[in-house]
Amino acid sequence: MANETGYTGLLAPGEGNSQLGALLFLVRSVLLKEVRTIDLVRVVSVTNSGGLEPVGYVDVQPLVNQVDGAGNAVPHGTVYHLPYFRLQGGDNAVILDPRVGDIGLAAYACRDISSVKATKGQANPGSARSFDMADGIYFGGVLNGVPKQYIRFGADGIDIVSPTSIRLSAPDIALQASKGITLSADADVKVSAASIELDGSLTQGAGPRGGAATMQGPLQVNADVNASGISLTGHTHAENGKGGQTNPPTS
Repeated sequence: MANETGYTGLLAPGEGNSQLGALLFLVRSVLLKEVRTIDLVRVVSVTNSGGLEPVGYVDVQPLVNQVDGAGNAVPHGTVYHLPYFRLQGGDNAVILDPRVGDIGLAAYACRDISSVKATKGQANPGSARSFDMADGIYFGGVLNGVPKQYIRFGADGIDIVSPTSIRLSAPDIALQASKGITLSADADVKVSAASIELDGSLTQGAGPRGGAATMQGPLQVNADVNASGISLTGHTHAENGKGGQTNPPTS
């Protein structure tokens, strides 16, 4: 409420008329000053950029301004060196580092976590501070825009989309499908391996793109070869001037 000097306080109307009202005002003032829960923040700097490295840190800007008793906005400064969350268990992780401009949540610990950040082990609090912004932890991914690179889980299945490339690396990779596997590319498909084993029939050139098949060879076929319905091992030739047919080739 405003007084004759023009200053504005946080005391609500009626709170100064009783001891209970005064006590509630004091409790609320202490809570607003001393206790923090979660803030919406924007990333202004990040130590990692998607590489294979330990979890890093972010500098963030709280997005909800401070407001004085007169309603004047007082923006927060940058909060530095907050560890950010990564989905990780042991040596297994999803590496998805924050980027500058991301909006996320900063949650604040009830005690000073600086010693634990430094040692990554059990430690005493670094100071007597509590619910301080310096002891925040960043959790990313709220109020952000449409992604260009993503994994989408939908009712129609799972999409893995990248505007650049997708790489799979492992000693063994198995693709299994109960119905079929479709491989489609607008350019060449290249396979490099010590050997390629096909278990099933092979059809070439039956699609809309057609095309000829070229092989360097040598080509070894254990059964017969048919070209336009003519058997390689069973065909015969007319004998010139004799009116008969040759025997099928034997070698």
